[in-house]
Amino acid sequence: MIMAPHMNDTQLDLAFMADLPAPPTPVRPVRKPSRARKVPAGVRAAEGQLPETEAEAHARALEAHPDYRVLRRLQPRLHWPEAAPGADIRRLLVLDTETTGLDRVNDRIMELALLRVDVDAASGQPVGAVQVYDGLEDPGMPIPREVQDITGITPAMVRGQALDEARIAALLLGADLVVAHNAGFDRPFVEARVPAFKDCAWACSVHDVPWKAYGRRSAKLESLAQDQGWFYDAHRAEMDCHALLAVLTAPMGDHRALAQVLERVRHPSYRLLATHAPYEAKDRLKARGYRWSTEDKVWFIQLPDSTALEAEFAWLKDNAYQQRAAVVQFERLGATVRYSGRPGVLMHHQL
Repeated sequence: MIMAPHMNDTQLDLAFMADLPAPPTPVRPVRKPSRARKVPAGVRAAEGQLPETEAEAHARALEAHPDYRVLRRLQPRLHWPEAAPGADIRRLLVLDTETTGLDRVNDRIMELALLRVDVDAASGQPVGAVQVYDGLEDPGMPIPREVQDITGITPAMVRGQALDEARIAALLLGADLVVAHNAGFDRPFVEARVPAFKDCAWACSVHDVPWKAYGRRSAKLESLAQDQGWFYDAHRAEMDCHALLAVLTAPMGDHRALAQVLERVRHPSYRLLATHAPYEAKDRLKARGYRWSTEDKVWFIQLPDSTALEAEFAWLKDNAYQQRAAVVQFERLGATVRYSGRPGVLMHHQL
């Protein structure tokens, strides 16, 4: 491409587009002068869809080139096919918050969004209509400038606003599960504002889906969306909910991540405490993935299931306690306490 010496950015863009291969010309069937039904302008007879726009044609041309990836704006989906007769249907709330900061004690919610969606438990496929709630709330405290820059939420937008608790309660009614991306952050904030969420089962789409095993680069929501070819306006609660639902319901091979979330929530996870572990074992515990609790003064690790728990008992006996007799504690965490910060059922095990 030959460029004029003083092209501006717009001119460069136009020159670049001019060098792209022309989008393929659609092959149109030759119509005989017969009594065939005339297709209305702007509609495809076979699919009932609008024809490709010029921009989409260029996007497809770029996609065909190995040096380019194309991202399309994510379009929220509010209607899904109806459930098959006899399907095992679960009612989910997809949730996201925007807050004044990261401190669950001193910061406050300023936006809460919910999508209520029914899901076929076997396939992870949503069914029927999606109900949406998005509400702003005056946090009663200043919104830091950096938070305003990230979210676009200003003091003027939330002044005098309050969450619609009656609407939230109606959406909660009959919900089997609340799903949030990083539920360990959202759950404490939401429970402090709407205590009814304490009685709900929760799942976390960051930790309850093995994204790395599926070849994903990151568990960040924007990255997961990009892996599916989408971009969206992040850091507003409703749009984050739509992005999360889209990512969880996108086919991955022969299944969807949402089906795995529904299966995972049926089983407890565990928090294992290396009770009275010898001081000399601290480096081995840290390398293993244990973390130090300054509150409980003990090394601990989160484990996804009973199989991992039994394996960890054996590792502790051989590597931390050096075959010495010891009794360790562990918490059984069901979905109603998982990610809440509240303790589970405390149990003991003899190594």
